[in-house]
Amino acid sequence: MRILFLTHGFNSLTQRLYAELSERGHEVSIEFDIHDDVTIDAVRLHAPDVIVAPYLRRAIPEAVWRHHLCLVVHPGIRGDRGPSALDWAILNGEREWGVTVLQAGAEMDAGDIWAEARFPMRAARKGSLYRNEVTEAAVSAVTQALSRFERGGFVPEPLDYARTDVRGCRRPPMRQSDRVIDWQNDDTETVLRKIRSADGAPGVEDALFGRQLRLYNACEEGALRGAPGTVIARRDGAICRATRDGAVWIGHLRPIVPGELTLKLPATMVMEADLAGVPEVPVPLHASSRTYREIWYEERNGVGYLHFDFYNGAMGVAQCERLRTAYEYARTRPTRVIALMGGPDFWSNGIHLNVIEAAESPADESWRNINAMNDLARVILTTDSHLTVAALQGNAGAGGVFFALAADRVWARHGVVLNPHYKGMGNLYGSEYWTYLLPRRVGREQAHAIAENRLPVSAAQAARLGLVDDCFGEDTTGFCNRVAERAEAMARDSRIDAWLAAKRAARARDETEKPLETYRAEELEHMKLNFYGFDPSYHVARHEFVFKRLPAWTPLHLARHRHGVRESKARASALELA
Repeated sequence: MRILFLTHGFNSLTQRLYAELSERGHEVSIEFDIHDDVTIDAVRLHAPDVIVAPYLRRAIPEAVWRHHLCLVVHPGIRGDRGPSALDWAILNGEREWGVTVLQAGAEMDAGDIWAEARFPMRAARKGSLYRNEVTEAAVSAVTQALSRFERGGFVPEPLDYARTDVRGCRRPPMRQSDRVIDWQNDDTETVLRKIRSADGAPGVEDALFGRQLRLYNACEEGALRGAPGTVIARRDGAICRATRDGAVWIGHLRPIVPGELTLKLPATMVMEADLAGVPEVPVPLHASSRTYREIWYEERNGVGYLHFDFYNGAMGVAQCERLRTAYEYARTRPTRVIALMGGPDFWSNGIHLNVIEAAESPADESWRNINAMNDLARVILTTDSHLTVAALQGNAGAGGVFFALAADRVWARHGVVLNPHYKGMGNLYGSEYWTYLLPRRVGREQAHAIAENRLPVSAAQAARLGLVDDCFGEDTTGFCNRVAERAEAMARDSRIDAWLAAKRAARARDETEKPLETYRAEELEHMKLNFYGFDPSYHVARHEFVFKRLPAWTPLHLARHRHGVRESKARASALELA
């Protein structure tokens, strides 16, 4: 089928649906919901069989839904209406939630129902639920709705609040007053629900040290205690704040400054001047208690499992250095395999663009960050004492994908989406030894095609390309269990010494042919131009990205229906100039 995606942005859900439907042979094109006239023009150009709206913030124009089937993906159960569906579900402690696919009509979220998929809720940030449970349910519901449309004869179900199985209701947009924190009286669970319900966006407004802020990335602290509302500890960029019956860690803050754009940053960066008397409380690498930890390590049956769960997958200089230290410790252990587990939401998205944007010199911070990523990739790539596995539970993008390729084996969970390219960030060239790592996996011609393609790749497609070795596991628990089975089988396999010897020999041959440092130097020459050259594209694109500016038009690699139009206009302009 010809499918047009009408969406506010190319977010994680939209990318996953794009990858899934493209895999199934559908011809999918994308238009950002910028203006009614632009939307109407996109429909005319693509002539879709059906329009899918995976992520919208306003109603579809009547001129479109009157004449075309428009399926809206709503992150709520049957009968739920309003723009804050998932926010309310988290704040109210719902035990079950779902995704409904509705036919667009005159009223928002009130159209006939084409499909619904439900899931059990877990205690997690809104963004985590959206990227995992909501996304999986959306894929299930959208594919079911499209199958019903293709087969024909299906009659969608009108929304009827008189039915006993319709539990949803119309809810207003959630306001800051709905989730304001009372630090003296709210218990830890309530504080967590309020912050988690706003995580990603818009954050919970609060005051601290006389400043107005928005709070993000909260987790429970199991041991530390203090006077409610006070900051009692800090660790790895986060601050710990006491509640009535315990404490919570807050990983990220965004200052509220009227009339100014501000960034979401690690909490200690934002509050640095106010934290002089707050103790740094480190956490052991083997810690298992409830607390804030970005990196932790465990061992079982000859395998060392190194976990790193960085907020939004961003890896600044500090994260890279801490992870490299933890990895070097893992290399000293009497194990045979090291499994790099990433986190349940993201494996890695490469350099930390928000921290770079906030730096006094973004160019210098970019340079420091890419070199820290390179140092980390190199220590993994040159490990000859262990076999290494990159286990991608969550999505990966840009340098995070190529950092994974430094491992000997790369396994990805079904449902993971990879963006193995840098060009979307202002024609960034990229490093992390990708010019060595990618061609050795897929060949030079395919490596060039992957690097030039700015579209997401599903785990299954990545396995076919050779970008990853295998994909399996329908959820993170199942995936991690399979990773453990496979890694521990490798660790006890009688051939492991031969595998390690072959690994050393291959690395020695490659080093003789062209040293790793030569690849790095060549990549960094390009990166230096990106960071310090006359073309400001990277800096402009980064600024637009971190402040979430919607483009003035849909990028051409997404809007396939506009390829011929843009080319025709370019030829016409050239003729006029001639």
